[in-house]
Amino acid sequence: MVLNYIWIAFFLIAFAVGLIRLIILGDATIFPDMMAATFDMAKTGFEISLGLTGVMTLWMGLMKVGEEGGIVRLMSRAVGPLFSRLFPEIPKDHPANGSIMMNIAANMLGLDNAATPLGLKAMSQLQELNRNKDTASNAMIMFLVLNASGLTIIPISIMVYRTQLGAADPSDVFIPILLATFFSTLVGITAVSLFQRINLFNKTILAYLGGFTLLVSGIIWYFSTISQEQVSTISSVAGNLILFSIIVSFILLAWLKKVNVYESFIEGAKEGFNISIRIIPYLVAILVAVGVFRACGAMDFVVQLIGRGFAALGVNTDFVQALPTAFMKPLSGSGARGMMVDTMKAYGADSFAGRLSCIFQGAADTTFYIIAVYFGSVGIKKTRYAVTAGLLADLAGVIAAVLVAYLFFH
Repeated sequence: MVLNYIWIAFFLIAFAVGLIRLIILGDATIFPDMMAATFDMAKTGFEISLGLTGVMTLWMGLMKVGEEGGIVRLMSRAVGPLFSRLFPEIPKDHPANGSIMMNIAANMLGLDNAATPLGLKAMSQLQELNRNKDTASNAMIMFLVLNASGLTIIPISIMVYRTQLGAADPSDVFIPILLATFFSTLVGITAVSLFQRINLFNKTILAYLGGFTLLVSGIIWYFSTISQEQVSTISSVAGNLILFSIIVSFILLAWLKKVNVYESFIEGAKEGFNISIRIIPYLVAILVAVGVFRACGAMDFVVQLIGRGFAALGVNTDFVQALPTAFMKPLSGSGARGMMVDTMKAYGADSFAGRLSCIFQGAADTTFYIIAVYFGSVGIKKTRYAVTAGLLADLAGVIAAVLVAYLFFH
């Protein structure tokens, strides 16, 4: 229901802004530009879905092999004590636990291509447990918000963009991104827990979150002691080594258990192809709405208005130049990436705005995209408080990003 209102609002706002620019400002190109945006974004949505088909087919096939080989059950047991409290609706040792953990691990390593199919697999498994098939369950919402909070330990793609745009030290945003995304995730978990009345002071939850905090702190300390070249190399090698090791372990364990690995892979791969086809309408819908909202100039107007408001309060407004990335991030990953690159090109990769735009990019994920694709893949129409909790996580990430950027770079 919330997505319905937001989707309509984007078009109505774009139409109103377009009329104002046409009648008052005499901008004869505004409606052609907006219509061009609808066609371009529809094409982009289809191309993304088409490009995702191969990855989805691969990872759904591998997940099927992992399920039949038993490794997914082992992963489920490892996170069982925590997930049994954050996801009380999921039965013990259910394969959804393993899929959720794999998805979160892929996101943490910055492996977006692997994270999406794993996430869709997890959502499909959660739908099997869902009694109301058109309404998001508590477990679905917790899982979705964990994705929307965008917890990332190794933001390798952002560092690559900074390298290409001439940053003196492309990895100087690594620690700020890690801090901002960590706060975003904590707020996301807290928000959903309040809605679902989950006790976060439970000893098991505190032990897991505390241990993870120590792990993040250790990673921060280690990467702060090595050079930028070492950070990039270790991040890339470690992330891909871990991922390939998981693939091999899936295949090896299934083979040792005398599973027909090839046939299991094919069975799972067919499911991946079907999911890729099902998400096309949902993806096109959300991207077209984002495209017209951006093309009409409403995004620029909001940014300028915020800048004037903070200036009137006497607050330093250097952060305003990077806000387009923050606003676009919940709507479109590619759009936010474009905003980040545009900001670095306009102001410099090592400028305050350039660095902050990178932190925004890494601090959270594409909430509306995730909601549209993940819920759309299983036919969820009533999202309940998923949007609210996801946007709270996004807001926490934005605020944390600004504060951290001022602390590190201003």
